[in-house]
Amino acid sequence: MALPLVLIFIIDLLAIYSLYVIVNISLNLEFGYAGIPNFGKVIPVAVGAFVAGFLPGRLLAIFNGIEMDYIADNVAVVTLTNIWLKNNIGFGFLIFIITIIIAALVGIAVGFLSSYTLVRLKDDYLAVVLLGLGELVRIIGMNYKPIVGGTLGVQMPDPLAWLPGYLRFPIATVGLIVFAILCYIYAEKLVRSPLGRRLRAIRDNDIASSSLGKNIKMDRIKILLIASAMGAIAGALFAFYTGGVIAFAFNRLNWTFWPFVMVLLGGMANNKGVAVGTLIFVTVRKLISFYKSAFQPFIPFDAVWLDLLLLGVVLLLVLVYRPQGLIPEKTTPTVEYKVK
Repeated sequence: MALPLVLIFIIDLLAIYSLYVIVNISLNLEFGYAGIPNFGKVIPVAVGAFVAGFLPGRLLAIFNGIEMDYIADNVAVVTLTNIWLKNNIGFGFLIFIITIIIAALVGIAVGFLSSYTLVRLKDDYLAVVLLGLGELVRIIGMNYKPIVGGTLGVQMPDPLAWLPGYLRFPIATVGLIVFAILCYIYAEKLVRSPLGRRLRAIRDNDIASSSLGKNIKMDRIKILLIASAMGAIAGALFAFYTGGVIAFAFNRLNWTFWPFVMVLLGGMANNKGVAVGTLIFVTVRKLISFYKSAFQPFIPFDAVWLDLLLLGVVLLLVLVYRPQGLIPEKTTPTVEYKVK
């Protein structure tokens, strides 16, 4: 049974939107609230995907006594494990949850390593170093085959292998939406906590915050660890959704520059604005990708470059005409109060 083309478009749009909401909210915690220019956002996302590509397939192969090489015989191993997962639904979900938890923990570890530069560098220097580290992670993933197969990538066992083919992506998209909602609620609770209030104070004037006895370094490290865990979860979810991992898919454009544009478009230090900006940007980009051939007669260049043109134009327009974003930052009360 084939789904209507419009429904396929909407399902894929909601899936990509949910993934980017998680990544962008985590970036907003770092950049919008804490003032950390994390141009290495791709690092936790890639690491989370690498964990998903590395761990569940090997665990299932060991559990089923499959002695083939996971990288060299990847298709055969994944085919056998998917057959087994069709009859062991609960175990598939267990492996999925374990992988997400481990991805988050590895993301925290990577965030902790990144914090070594965070406490020693500021602003431009920090951004450049994190940008370089992000590229380093991608290069390692592409050239060290035992992780996720190098440039060829790997397929992954599918926890939803028991579903009919036409229902697989709709159900997976519902799961992504649930994760995005949970991350949004968590971020909203976090920015209304004392930590969120301190982060805004540090962002606006770190010297004044330090003079009041606030531990600036520790607070910035905390938010970097939290945001890295969220980014790693998004990377693992993306891997499960697509059914495979290939290292060159985790590049600076898709997982660093696009998120920055979406956060700036929606409005920094405003999770609602980030969600709105992400929806607008992802929808426009999806329409360009889906109807690329329809745009070709009206533009003097190959439609494949519309994505990059969109990045530059949106960024310039936002910075020049609406630097505060579509929904500017607003005062966020940390406790409930009543006006008499």
